[in-house]
Amino acid sequence: MSSRQRPVLVYDGDCAFCTTCVRVLERIGSDAEIVAWQFTDLAELGITAEQATDAVQWVQTDGAVHSGHEAIAAVLNTAGGIWKIIGRMILLPGISWMAANVYRLVADNRSRLPGSTPACARSPVRGQRPWYGPQTDGLRNARASARARRGP
Repeated sequence: MSSRQRPVLVYDGDCAFCTTCVRVLERIGSDAEIVAWQFTDLAELGITAEQATDAVQWVQTDGAVHSGHEAIAAVLNTAGGIWKIIGRMILLPGISWMAANVYRLVADNRSRLPGSTPACARSPVRGQRPWYGPQTDGLRNARASARARRGP
């Protein structure tokens, strides 16, 4: 893995929702290289295709990788001003777990959002039941699902 001058945000370039969000990040002036995972060398960045399809990835200049809401917070931190404050707030205790669950809810349902395409649909992880919808009982299952994704 080579040393980079700027951090890299890796997103799903096939997803219209993701692409729209990236355009917003570019407009607010984040100081990061923003690339679709389909058009970059994932091995060079130290991430897998599975990680890239699961969530947005943030690769720091030292090679450290952050995913999901942590990646969003990191890219906002590079934008400065109010965006830097928002990025830091996302990682505060009490807000971070909520941001993680909101991120997962949006990522799992991005095919249902306005402007989405069939490419936005994610196939569910085998053996894992989604934590949203009528078959679950809300926040309790969301917390259990987040704990299961983090591992032991």
